[in-house]
Amino acid sequence: MTGTKRSSEGLDARRRKLLFRSWHRGMREMDLILGSFADAEIGALTGDEIDQYERLLDVPDTEFLPLITGERAVPPDIDCAVLQKILASRRTMTF
Repeated sequence: MTGTKRSSEGLDARRRKLLFRSWHRGMREMDLILGSFADAEIGALTGDEIDQYERLLDVPDTEFLPLITGERAVPPDIDCAVLQKILASRRTMTF
């Protein structure tokens, strides 16, 4: 069970893969944060934003979660428009 509320129908192969990866991170907290973000945004991301999102998904959960929760500062090398969208999305979530 993934929790996704969005169908991958109508998405190109690259976006379908990113949607799947967002919901299958390995750490449930990251599944919920990134999966919910992907459900809402994957269809609207530009080509450059898709590139950024792919790079962000390569960051291990144990490094990424503290950045998302504000426990650690975001390193400049991964700070990008998509990360800012993820952070804004996370601030609106309630668990």
